[in-house]
Amino acid sequence: MKNQTQDMIIIDALELSNWDRDFLLLLKEGGVTCVHACCGLWENARETLTKVGNWHRFFKDNEDLVLPVHKGADILTAKRLGKIGIILGTQNTSALEDELALVSVFNQLGVKIMQLTYNNQNLIGSSCYEERDSGLSRFGKLVIEEMNRVGMVIDLSHVGEKTSLDAIAASSRPVAITHANPDWIYPSSRNKSKEILTALRGNGGMIGVCAYPHLINGHQTTLEEFCQMIVETVEFMGIDHVGIGTDLTLNMSDEFLAWMRMGRWTHNVEYGAGSKDNPSWPKWPEWFETPADFPNIAQGLYQQGMSKDDVYAVMGGNWLKFFDEGFKAEKELAKCVSLI
Repeated sequence: MKNQTQDMIIIDALELSNWDRDFLLLLKEGGVTCVHACCGLWENARETLTKVGNWHRFFKDNEDLVLPVHKGADILTAKRLGKIGIILGTQNTSALEDELALVSVFNQLGVKIMQLTYNNQNLIGSSCYEERDSGLSRFGKLVIEEMNRVGMVIDLSHVGEKTSLDAIAASSRPVAITHANPDWIYPSSRNKSKEILTALRGNGGMIGVCAYPHLINGHQTTLEEFCQMIVETVEFMGIDHVGIGTDLTLNMSDEFLAWMRMGRWTHNVEYGAGSKDNPSWPKWPEWFETPADFPNIAQGLYQQGMSKDDVYAVMGGNWLKFFDEGFKAEKELAKCVSLI
């Protein structure tokens, strides 16, 4: 099967794992071309700078295996060189605090994706776990406008229903849901409604179908079931709007689990997110226990009757096109149009 995937562009639109040398080797074994790596959850601006600085050191220490991605062409370069492209992103806008100018600052530092809210309401809008979603704030509209301007992709994976719809309407450019599933297939506060996915499709956006066990039927979910879900998502969204976003969490500590779910509220377990009743890291399905298992997903899609072109699109081709456009500043897009 690896021979069938060696010429593929394989892109995972979100992973939050222990990034060490061994993990990089697992990604290479799975034929992964590029990963969106989470470099922030609850951190403020100063704390996020430290996280980004650590990533820059990681790039230097592992430059034989990795390549930081700032534009779509970098993903192709990583493929050509046999390296793993890494896109930095945050799963919150807490790094911006209340300063709009920091959008441009973090974009210049290589943070190319930013999720508007994580598991709590913030200055931008509401998360999917809030009882009441008041929608996109005035500050949120300005942040979206600035992200559109500089070429930073807007992520709505943990964002609430109304805030998501408001954000899609406010954005002049396609937005992403990097890691979630249709909620009519797998009911969950974190998965997405037909209304949101219809709006996302109309916006030209992308969804990364997610293998995180709490967003499917747990570790007992079969490869066939998961790939059937992908096929149904493609049927609803259209082939150009679906990719993979596993939300893989490998070799992470229980201490980090508490931080991931609760941030600075770690002692208030009753206010935890949707998985608070599962106090440990989830067990992953046997067909996707490490990133070395990515070829299994491609094989599962072939077994569902998908064509080669469609499998290539879902495994990474769609994200390549999306990121190539999404990471360009508005002035770059205008230049491209003027040359046509």
